[in-house]
Amino acid sequence: MDEVEVVVAHRRRATLRVGDVFLKVDGDPAHAEVEVRAMAMAPVPTPAVLWREPPVLAIAAVPGTALGVLGRPSPASPAAWAAAGAAVRRLHDAPLPPWPGPRLDDVAAELDSECAWLLAHAVLPAEVVRRNREIAEAAVRPWTPVFTHGDLQITHVFVDGDVVTGIIDWSEAAPGDAMADLATLTLGHEERLDDLLAGYGSGADRDVIRAWWSLRSLVASRWLLQNGFDPDAPGCELDVLRSRMREP
Repeated sequence: MDEVEVVVAHRRRATLRVGDVFLKVDGDPAHAEVEVRAMAMAPVPTPAVLWREPPVLAIAAVPGTALGVLGRPSPASPAAWAAAGAAVRRLHDAPLPPWPGPRLDDVAAELDSECAWLLAHAVLPAEVVRRNREIAEAAVRPWTPVFTHGDLQITHVFVDGDVVTGIIDWSEAAPGDAMADLATLTLGHEERLDDLLAGYGSGADRDVIRAWWSLRSLVASRWLLQNGFDPDAPGCELDVLRSRMREP
């Protein structure tokens, strides 16, 4: 029998790998429903669904390697990043999924509440929170909804050479802001934004992407801390997010 690898585990869900099969266990069946429907609709390479028996979803591994990981330089070539940008553009140009996405009022309310929590618990210096809150405000504006992945982390995009072989983890897919996807993919790898946009093409707003870098940092910190992520571990997501927040 193949070894069982715990890919991620927290209070909301766990993902296990057994050979070339990923088993995703989620307490909310709606997440798996969204993931299966989104992968069927997305005009980009996605994993094959092997079977589904709530609360477990089994999907096949995709070939290739992740575009990179947080906290380390991406080994992927500029052409691979451009290919990722082109794939994201195909997704954003596709018909919208028929379920609701994040509302502007909800994004603004979450930013308010998370900043208040960070200040109340002195997680970061007040000036760091204030400055990044100021930057994040540029993301809180009306947007034209597109088909977004919703959690397009660098580890969710796989390439083989300069070809995108798969995009995984679609449970947050919904109509949303295109700039949020671009920001999530380049968070911690801001130096690769030019490569990504070379493939994505026109229409990207760099100021809004930068605003989403700060917004994601602000709203993710509490969840990461409360779900067992080590804030002092070099290269962990929280470490990268906190480093992002310290920039002027």
